[in-house]
Amino acid sequence: MRLTTKGRFAVTAMLDLAMRDANGPVTLAGISERQGISLSYLEQLFGKLRRAALVESVRGPGGGYCLAKSPDALSVADIILAVDEPLDATQCGGHENCHDNHRCMTHDLWTDLSKTLFAYLANVSLGDLLAKQRAKECAKTQDSPLQDRRASTEKTAAAA
Repeated sequence: MRLTTKGRFAVTAMLDLAMRDANGPVTLAGISERQGISLSYLEQLFGKLRRAALVESVRGPGGGYCLAKSPDALSVADIILAVDEPLDATQCGGHENCHDNHRCMTHDLWTDLSKTLFAYLANVSLGDLLAKQRAKECAKTQDSPLQDRRASTEKTAAAA
């Protein structure tokens, strides 16, 4: 599988952007800091995402990037393809020349896997990822007071 950090980072950055998009333009410096992705790498990725019309840039003070479409209208496959990340499990890039310039015996297997992977990622929207991330964060904040109460109860019990 040739899904490299380029595709992974693009999806992560787009999810970060989607989580903050309602508050106005999001800076790449902010995404870089939160996600631990180099700013220069993000600039390259967002140039490609902008050319693919997945994000819009806002210049000037308070500028940054906004989603060009709703999160539900953006698939993970759209994002990965926008940054020139191939979704191809074959070793030949689909050219059928992987075995001494001939088609290998398992070419159809890897081609079918590529199609299945693409179909899966095309059916997962940025909105889906956003909803899951928000649910995780909500669960985490709801667990925090409970954990604090448990720790306090355990300290009280230990002191007694």
